[in-house]
Amino acid sequence: MNIVTPARLGHVHISLEEADKLHLLHPKSVVAFQGSPQHREDRLMNLARIYHKRKMIQSQFQGPSELVIGLPAGCSLEVVEIDEKSNLLFDLRHVMFFTEGMTMKSIVQKLKNAWITKELTRMRFTGPGRLGIITSGDMMTIQLQPDKPLFVEAGALISYPGTASIRLSVYGNKLASQHMNVQWELRGSGPVLIQTGSRDAELEAQLQDGGLIKRILREVLPFGSVYIK
Repeated sequence: MNIVTPARLGHVHISLEEADKLHLLHPKSVVAFQGSPQHREDRLMNLARIYHKRKMIQSQFQGPSELVIGLPAGCSLEVVEIDEKSNLLFDLRHVMFFTEGMTMKSIVQKLKNAWITKELTRMRFTGPGRLGIITSGDMMTIQLQPDKPLFVEAGALISYPGTASIRLSVYGNKLASQHMNVQWELRGSGPVLIQTGSRDAELEAQLQDGGLIKRILREVLPFGSVYIK
């Protein structure tokens, strides 16, 4: 199986050999398929997947065939290798596809973690195999350290080890803690996967709204917002 994710082009090209099978959890993202029509089979998801993805259909593709998957603007896709000992718990909304032979199990979280994450269950994949992870911006892996907490903005967390301890937190001095989004404080060992797309709406607005001098002139001059673009 060959998976190509061209930089900044907004799509993924997947080539399947005759023995390959791919399970796609976002069937409507397929923009092109080349192969025998019988090599796509859509199925109803089980109840756990329906709950997590708010969708009812998943697709299975087999080779020999090729498909092109379109990605939303500003999103990218990373392929993650999963071994048979993986204990990563995933937000299923970020999983685009997984390869044949992998098992997926719904893991009931500890009551405290479920209250913090607002998710009673998370998904654990067991390999060997590969996951296609869709993210806002790029994906980054950070290793947890037992003696040093990791703070992650709540909306950026994709996956974390099932053995990690989690609590809601902020950090820094009083002013810093008053002007940040809710953070997840994680401790333990193992990899944490995050998406790095900017969540600072004010920053985006400023970047689209011109420089500092222009913004000041718009506010100071009569009808500045009309004449200064």
